[in-house]
Amino acid sequence: MKKVSIGSWAFTGENFADNPIDLKEVVEKLHEMNFDGISMGGFMPHANPSLYDTEEKRAGLKKLLEDNKLGVADYAVDTWSVDGLKQSEEWIELFRKGAELCHQMGWPVIRVDSGTQPILPEGMTYAEARAKIVDNFKKICKIAQGYGQQVVWEFEPGFMINEPKYILETYEAVNEPNFSILFDTCHGYMSAVMGARHIEPDILEGGILEFIDMLKGKIGFVHLIDSDGTLNVTATSTHAPFGLGKINFDEVIPALLAAGYDGEWWAIDLCEWPDAWNAIRECKDAVDAINKKYCS
Repeated sequence: MKKVSIGSWAFTGENFADNPIDLKEVVEKLHEMNFDGISMGGFMPHANPSLYDTEEKRAGLKKLLEDNKLGVADYAVDTWSVDGLKQSEEWIELFRKGAELCHQMGWPVIRVDSGTQPILPEGMTYAEARAKIVDNFKKICKIAQGYGQQVVWEFEPGFMINEPKYILETYEAVNEPNFSILFDTCHGYMSAVMGARHIEPDILEGGILEFIDMLKGKIGFVHLIDSDGTLNVTATSTHAPFGLGKINFDEVIPALLAAGYDGEWWAIDLCEWPDAWNAIRECKDAVDAINKKYCS
């Protein structure tokens, strides 16, 4: 059986901007629902390095997690205040601060994105932009290697490089031992089936199953959630709770396992779902059923 977590960022994002749910309350609720862990958001007001900037504060966060018997599946580093393409050095420095926090906390997996919207800057070709993003990824992987950490890249319509062929190309160009793909099932559907926000169209005839097969041996982490085939208000994939979308998980889960995903976690991602706080239980039940059916 794989362990089950959920992303804390679902309770701090667009729909909770004016009233984010306190991290302590999130942790305690997940414990009550028998989650194994939390996918920790580095976004305010959760585990941002600027908030946990002393040993005392970090020790307090460790105790909160230990008291509620939760591990940390992955850490989503907050680099969103800068553009990874136009402000690469600042973006890398924000990653460095997140990696240092993860090192002190003992969290070994860091989630990143390409750091820039899928809109080419004036005077830059797509090939040049992809090369710069590859260079950024190589640099942060080197930082993470110093701490023994894994870097998992989450592609999505909201960020540049979301076409299947270029996702594969980018992975191969980074070529670092601690770098792998974070496959979010919702983003995978939007990329392979809908071609959402592609700079160069690349819809796959075999859809999400063909996409997963393309990434065989390259998937280091998985976010599970459904997709209704739409973009949300922030122009990225709508993370619909299980059963409200179009993904056939009886096909997708075996495909992920056959593609070599042997990570210990399934992470639920309700990012920017309007009623995320009330959807936790049904999503946990759905992933528990997946676990029982395919991973027992």
